[in-house]
Amino acid sequence: MSRRRVTYYFDPDVGSFTYGLSHPMKPQRMRITHELLTAYDMLPKMHVLRAKRATAETMTRFHTDEYVHFLSRVTPENAQQLTYQGTRFLVGEDNPAFDGVFEFCSISAGGSIAAAQRLMNGQTDIAINWAGGLHHAKKREASGFCYINDIVLAILEMLRTVPRVLYIDIDCHHGDGVEEAFYTTNRVMTCSFHKFGEYFPGTGTLDDRGRGKGRGYALNVPLKDGITDEAYKSVFQPVIDKIIEVFQPSAIVLQCGADSLSGDKLGCLNLTMQGHASCVQYVRKKNIPLLLLGGGGYTVKNVARTWTYETACALGIEDEIDLNLPWNEYFEWFGPRYRLEVPESNMEDMNVKDGSLDRVRETALRYLSELRPAPSVGLQDVPRESLSEHLGVGDAYEQGPTDELDERLAQHARFVYNLQERAAQSDSESDYDSDASLARTRTRGSSRNIRSGKTRMSLLTGEYFDVPRLEEGGNGYYDLGCGHEPWAQNDLPALGMKRRFFQSAARWESALDKVPLERERSGLRNGRMDVGTLMIQGGVDQDQTVDSEEVDMDTEEDS
Repeated sequence: MSRRRVTYYFDPDVGSFTYGLSHPMKPQRMRITHELLTAYDMLPKMHVLRAKRATAETMTRFHTDEYVHFLSRVTPENAQQLTYQGTRFLVGEDNPAFDGVFEFCSISAGGSIAAAQRLMNGQTDIAINWAGGLHHAKKREASGFCYINDIVLAILEMLRTVPRVLYIDIDCHHGDGVEEAFYTTNRVMTCSFHKFGEYFPGTGTLDDRGRGKGRGYALNVPLKDGITDEAYKSVFQPVIDKIIEVFQPSAIVLQCGADSLSGDKLGCLNLTMQGHASCVQYVRKKNIPLLLLGGGGYTVKNVARTWTYETACALGIEDEIDLNLPWNEYFEWFGPRYRLEVPESNMEDMNVKDGSLDRVRETALRYLSELRPAPSVGLQDVPRESLSEHLGVGDAYEQGPTDELDERLAQHARFVYNLQERAAQSDSESDYDSDASLARTRTRGSSRNIRSGKTRMSLLTGEYFDVPRLEEGGNGYYDLGCGHEPWAQNDLPALGMKRRFFQSAARWESALDKVPLERERSGLRNGRMDVGTLMIQGGVDQDQTVDSEEVDMDTEEDS
């Protein structure tokens, strides 16, 4: 097999984090994988790099400012307060607020973004980040053990350079977070092979095909329990061949979630290590820039075995390595066989038994045949540095003394930035527990509409949670400070109403360079208020009750 330039990203600190002793997600699996790669002497055959950790600003390329700010300050001690008694950001027991959660996310996202950049710069043919692949994270909340969606961030980085990116997901669970992020675009095609049924996250049917321009560019291959290597190949290879023929991707992102292996604690498929790695081998043969990411996988020793073998596949040396494990720091973990293998079990393949796999494959290929040829994209050079860096201006604080307007704007910015803290403080002082209408409810059943975003499913328990969000005709999540938080029942908008952002009777009068407030409308005593004071107070007198007007602003619907 031909040799490729391979870059491997690893941060030694990634194995130091823990979701909790009883939690199935173990970041230590990346550390064990690294030890096996070292023992097999693969590191000298690759470029081994430690990526720069992603900043909060970088994470907001996809995630909301509010959510990233929450992650940067949440701790086990203040989690209940910041999540509003578990109804926002971290819903259910899947995503605990463990110590160092933001640092863990920055390592995962930083590695995937750096790998994408190196691929797009032409410095490598295959880039690997086993700490990435957290495909369930949503724009405004954590889900399925995933907090920051490093895959979306990496694909967005690729789209700065190439017109089309193909995302392939071989995790046992549907890659709902990535599909949702690119559901309305034809520049990213998502293809997920996953278990479907009464199974997390409850999405990923054949009928989920995208929307708008993205119609047809989301492909799902739902599977049943017990699928074996040969059955998996019989659907994986023809589908991938057809996608590459029709879509013609410029880069491929392959999420190698290892919970599709036989014997996984949370999985229910029956793939061997070689069967799982055959997907990596097959995609590698396409000679398209390839980003390999981790993902699920909860039998730690099997995860480490498989990712080690798939690294060898990326290097093209899988036939040269000894399947008898060499001595390493975690050697005792791999007993009693001490071999680089994950054998299949005696599970019955339900896909072959009822013939559903043939129907799924035929339907998927028919959908792909209906797609138009690869969409053309007009690209232009995107600057890699900010305008201030390009001009050599430097930081704003290095520019000398600030004037009065600078101080007023800075004071206003601090006021807006602290809205969330104020709301959290006032909420903790209120009798939140007595609000029965916002209590978290758990019910079982398959009739829940997951796509609508009103419910979330627990990966651990399989139960559903009601997540407070705006109505279907609204504009997504409630934002703090707009007067429509879920706990503000008196202000809750009716169905179909647009969101109200500002409530103020203030009107700018250019002749006076002031904002005069009409006495009969605002109730203010005498007079006028300067712009700086008005900005600080939010447009109303703190001591008076104001009959305000509503200003509607159109916002985009969540796709």
